[in-house]
Amino acid sequence: MGSSMTMTMTSMGDMPMSTATGTASAAAATSTAMSSMSMGGTCKINMLWNWYTIDACFLSSSWHITSKGMFAASCIGVVFLVISLELLRRISKEYDMSILRQFQQNTASQELANKSRSTPEGCPSQPRVVVFRPSPIQQLIRAVLHAVTFGVAYIIMLLAMYYNGYIIICIIVGAGLGKFLCDWAPQKIPVGTAFEQQGDAAEEGPTMCCG
Repeated sequence: MGSSMTMTMTSMGDMPMSTATGTASAAAATSTAMSSMSMGGTCKINMLWNWYTIDACFLSSSWHITSKGMFAASCIGVVFLVISLELLRRISKEYDMSILRQFQQNTASQELANKSRSTPEGCPSQPRVVVFRPSPIQQLIRAVLHAVTFGVAYIIMLLAMYYNGYIIICIIVGAGLGKFLCDWAPQKIPVGTAFEQQGDAAEEGPTMCCG
């Protein structure tokens, strides 16, 4: 009986030791696994100039570069993002010009309709200034275009703040390509007779019958 009690006490004394050993081993294994994950999947973020490629992160942890192909695709995407910014600026400019041109055409047609009744014979009509104000729908479209343009520009600014040399080069390249492709607008320049008539009208000033 004495020997059985001794064996029971010995086994009970060994249980805490084995439990502690198992807990320590599990903790060590967990720590090793976590350290290996952090070493292999950490985002490299630096607020100084850098040339990071693998493990670079942009805007969020989901945009985590894990391969050279993914980084190349990101660079191409940044170039197209900047080109889209220039395209949005061109669209906004063209829309403003289109609604202004439409207003000028409507005003000119009204002037032609009223010219014979309001102007005496032999006296040219005096130029007058009209105020153009966009309609609520037109102003809403202008506001939406401006908001989208502002948002894209802000995203590009945030990308530049990572100070990644490759990304900044892609931003510059995209700006150049966007200007070349999206801002190739023709300009109308008066020459010859039309230009001379404008100069003569400016020199003559008001006439006696209408001045």
